[in-house]
Amino acid sequence: MALSESQIPPDAQHYLVCGTEDCEKNCQFYCNDCHQTMCEQCRDEHQKNKKTKNHEVVHYKQRKRPLPLEKCKIHPTRNIELLCEECQIPICSKCTGTKEHRGHAFTDLELVFAEKCSHCHIEITKIRSYFEPTSQDLKKEIAGDVTEIKKIIEGVRTSIKTESESVKKLVETITSDKIEQVNKIEQSLLETLNGQNQKIDDYINYLNDLIQTFYGYLSPSNIEQLTFALKSENLVIRPIPETSKPVPPIFTAGQYSKEDVAKLLGRMTVPNTKLENRKIKPMETAYTQLKPTGKQRKQDREKSDVKQTLSLSTSVTKVREYTVPGVDDVYHISLGKSGRIWVSDRYGNLVQTDLQGNQLQNIQTSGYRDEGYHTVTQDGDLIYTDKYNKVINRITPGNTITEFIKTGGWRPISIHSSHINGDILVGMIKDGEGKVTRYNKTGTEIQNIQRDSKGQGLYSLPHYITENINGDVCVSDSIKHAVVVVDKSGQHRFSYTGQRSRFNPYGICTDVLGHILVCDEILDQDGQFLSLLLTSQQGVGHPRSVCVDDENNLWVGQFNTNTMTVCKYLQ
Repeated sequence: MALSESQIPPDAQHYLVCGTEDCEKNCQFYCNDCHQTMCEQCRDEHQKNKKTKNHEVVHYKQRKRPLPLEKCKIHPTRNIELLCEECQIPICSKCTGTKEHRGHAFTDLELVFAEKCSHCHIEITKIRSYFEPTSQDLKKEIAGDVTEIKKIIEGVRTSIKTESESVKKLVETITSDKIEQVNKIEQSLLETLNGQNQKIDDYINYLNDLIQTFYGYLSPSNIEQLTFALKSENLVIRPIPETSKPVPPIFTAGQYSKEDVAKLLGRMTVPNTKLENRKIKPMETAYTQLKPTGKQRKQDREKSDVKQTLSLSTSVTKVREYTVPGVDDVYHISLGKSGRIWVSDRYGNLVQTDLQGNQLQNIQTSGYRDEGYHTVTQDGDLIYTDKYNKVINRITPGNTITEFIKTGGWRPISIHSSHINGDILVGMIKDGEGKVTRYNKTGTEIQNIQRDSKGQGLYSLPHYITENINGDVCVSDSIKHAVVVVDKSGQHRFSYTGQRSRFNPYGICTDVLGHILVCDEILDQDGQFLSLLLTSQQGVGHPRSVCVDDENNLWVGQFNTNTMTVCKYLQ
């Protein structure tokens, strides 16, 4: 039975099976005439059957949506199946004979529905690939403007406060000078008044002495002396000394206003300029940073030709096995150029071998490493993370090890070099949180991916990382027990949590068809489960690392064995 879009859960983890009775294989195809899901075998039989050989059978993603069953409101026993072009309403076949629709033109509603569904998918693709990422870019630009405006305004505040402090100091200096001037005037006036007071005191003392003299002359025994004294000028009373009233200073308040003071503190103006609209990238040129080079475009054309003929095989075929010297098990694989392979185990042994299993290099890295901590760049260099020293090292073909990128306070644990544009994606951890940082090929940081649109952390332990053909960043997170996928702008698309009760994702990679291969399941690029990858019956009991080579072979490494298995899984 076919599934409608509404039946597929939003986290895109629905497991689709073949719609043929008693067949439980994975669904890969869809018959648009029968509206039935099919596995590859049932498709072949369907196309051989005389009755159905002319049916249109397509890949499931390219299917036409079946028209939902809905009863006619006028004729409840009939399903609506036509569209009246004049009235633009859905009707049943019986309605065509009624007087309301007699003589009108009708269109098959299923064709209209399929066209509308196709249009919706096109619009969804536009939104995901252009409108939403471009809007997020504008948000980042606005956030940058917010930071810049706050910085500028804080500078204005500081300037105003500095001017204010300067005016305060000037006012304090002038106030001090005027107070000193007033103190001198006071001192001069008080000295004059004190002098006058002393003059009066001296005169009063003189008067007291003169009284005593006069009392002495009143004695009867000194009549002769009194007669003599009365003739003396010394007994004439001197006049009272003249004194003057002081003239105090008068203070006249300064003539100033709030505006005068405001002028002292400078002037702030907003330029009267026309607002400049933010530049929005045209749809056809958006995200040029992910635009492939001429060489890459040629490779993409070749891959596109391959994609037309490739599909997921119903079974996995073992091609060969390799034993890797110098490692205890195989926790990560990086395929280099000229048949060179880099392999690491969980104990920090990192070795390079050729296709014959001969060891070419051996590097001892620090600590326990159950992570995808190395990758080969477009230039053929190996780069690997050192989570203890918080750096990323580069090994050139000349075997020179140099420090390439410092990651600050974050510990880098996983790394992947983009096949699209050479960018370097690094999974990091710090204080129980995780993030993914994108660097360009020269090591300059250009993007950080840490939280979803609701502010929730996307990662806890991003220990394996890769990039899909559409630019999606795919991460295995062993603490969240999920494959976390974001688009190239960093917007969360989905988190896949497996088909079993406890999902422990390890190595992860993608292929030319956009499949996501994670130990040990295969998903499509929208997170829909397609099939199990390898099982213990095929000799792979504990897969830990996966990668796909240029010939579309699947390489698988395991826990507790240094043997790698190479398989065919596409046909």
